[in-house]
Amino acid sequence: MTLEKLTSQEALIYIMVTTSAADASMSTKELQSIADIVSHYPVFCDFDFDRLDSLAAECYTYLEQSDGIEQILDVTQVALPQKLRETAYALAVEVAASDLDVKQEELQFLQMMRDRWELDDLTSAAIERSARIRFRKRY
Repeated sequence: MTLEKLTSQEALIYIMVTTSAADASMSTKELQSIADIVSHYPVFCDFDFDRLDSLAAECYTYLEQSDGIEQILDVTQVALPQKLRETAYALAVEVAASDLDVKQEELQFLQMMRDRWELDDLTSAAIERSARIRFRKRY
């Protein structure tokens, strides 16, 4: 099964779902974070929210394949212009941090994104730092 062409919004959703599923476990907080992002972020302003569940299920089907992550990175790279690749990275970091427990597999997927898409180190670090600050506990 080969992944078909995606719209930029679909690609962003695939990236968030892949980040959440990277550790073979999609937490309720991560899923809620994806739903909140799709509901509120301007990049999804004209997206049909009712499609979110089916897109997530479709993405998960590809992740079950041996080369699923590679396929997803390939098709999302084509679907996303450079500025939206940075957005995708920011959304992936947001989802990974949402349950306050970023797993090694999620970190590896983020590294794969940075490498594949040749994201700027300073930009990536700023995105990661911003998430750490937003999700910091009081103590």
